[in-house]
Amino acid sequence: MTMKNDHLMNEQTTPPEATEEQPQQPADTLARIAELEAEVAQLKDRWLRSEAEMQNLRTRTKREVDEARQYAVQKFARDVVEAAENLRRGLDALPAPAEDEPELLAKLRGGFEGVERSFVAILERNGIAKSDPAGQAFDPELHQAMAQQPPPEGVTPGTVLQAWTPAWTLNGRLLKPAMVVVAGDSVSETA
Repeated sequence: MTMKNDHLMNEQTTPPEATEEQPQQPADTLARIAELEAEVAQLKDRWLRSEAEMQNLRTRTKREVDEARQYAVQKFARDVVEAAENLRRGLDALPAPAEDEPELLAKLRGGFEGVERSFVAILERNGIAKSDPAGQAFDPELHQAMAQQPPPEGVTPGTVLQAWTPAWTLNGRLLKPAMVVVAGDSVSETA
């Protein structure tokens, strides 16, 4: 019985089929490992590219949302600027202050000037700024030429002589160009 047990034990510990596959198994295993490593590298590359794409998408979306938030009121701001310009036109239409003017007119002028100062200050606090381009070089991106005049003595052609309306910007972006009178070339004016 011991001999039979030894024989059974011998068969269990080293089966003949296992000894035949052992030399081929490392080659198959190495090939499988190489295949899996290539797949892992490919998946890692795809994952890194996806992560980079997601980061770019997040950045682009944040920039677009910030820009939309910053300029969402552009149409409203343009309308409000029109009201500010109309207030200025109304003040300019009043007669010049005189010593003998009625007290009511002086109080109205003072009140409207205070309203205009307050209104412009509110606009500036909300990113809407006005600028008077008189004396600056004409810039077609910021100014709308309404008329051209010969340049006065000492003024170079292309200079803004007078601004009918100021230029308005919303957070640095042009909202409404200034309507201006530009000094023209005196040679072309006479020709």
